[in-house]
Amino acid sequence: MADPTIPVMAFIFGACIGSFLNVCISRIPASESIIRPPSRCPACLYPIRFYDNIPVLSYLWLHGKCRHCGQSIPLRYPLVEILTGVMAALVIVYFGLTLNALIYFALICALIIIIYIDLDHQIIPDIISLPGILIGFLASFPLDPLTYLDSIYGILLGGGLLFMIACGYYLITRKEGMGGGDIKLLAMIGAFLGWQGVFFTIFVASVTGTLVGCLLMLFARKDLKFALPFGPFLSIGAIAYLFLGPQLIAWYFYGIYPF
Repeated sequence: MADPTIPVMAFIFGACIGSFLNVCISRIPASESIIRPPSRCPACLYPIRFYDNIPVLSYLWLHGKCRHCGQSIPLRYPLVEILTGVMAALVIVYFGLTLNALIYFALICALIIIIYIDLDHQIIPDIISLPGILIGFLASFPLDPLTYLDSIYGILLGGGLLFMIACGYYLITRKEGMGGGDIKLLAMIGAFLGWQGVFFTIFVASVTGTLVGCLLMLFARKDLKFALPFGPFLSIGAIAYLFLGPQLIAWYFYGIYPF
C-alpha cells in the first residue's frame, strides 16, 4: 500500500470500533441494550465522560482505574481495542480499500465478540451467529472470489459437520460434547468463507485447541478438569483463513509458494 498513513488511520478506526465491541461483550450475555445507557464503569456504573473514553489512551492515562470510584478497569478493555485496531490495519493492508475489506472486518468484529463471550460465559449468542449466517450469504454476492454457491456449501458443511460430530459423540458417550452455539458459529463462518474455509477452520481450531488443552493439563492439578470452549478456536481458525488460508491451500495442493 503506497500511503503508510492508511493503516494507521485504520488502526485508530478499529480501536474505536473495539470500544463498542467491549460494550457488546459486557451487555449481550446479560440481555442488556448495547445502545443505552452510554458507556459506564463496570464497577460503579457511573457514566464515562467522553474524554475518559478514548480507546487505549484513556486507560493508560487513568492507570487502568475508574476516575469516579477508583476501581480497576479490566485489562480486557484496552486489549480488545488494540486487537480490533490491529485487525483493521491488517485487513486494509491485505485487501486494500475494498468492499471485501469492510465485509471481512465486520466478520472479524463478530468473531472477537464471540471469543470473549464464550471464554467468559461458555455461550455463543444466537443474536450474533444466526443473523451472521444470513449476512454472510448475502455478502457472498459482492465478495470476490466467493460465490453464493460456495456460501451455501459452507453453511451446510459447517453446520452439518459439527452437528454430525455432536450426534456421534452423544450416541457414544450419552453426554453433550458439542454445543449448538458452535454448530451455528461454524455455519456462519462457512457463509462468509465457503466450504474450503470450513475445513481450514476446523483443522486450525482442532490443532490449537489440542495444544492449549495439553498445556492446561500439564500445568494444572491432575484432578482438575477443564471445560474448554471451542468457539474461540473456531474463531481463530476463521481469522487465520482470511489471511493465510488460500495461500497455504495453494501451496499444499499445487506447490505454489505462498509468500
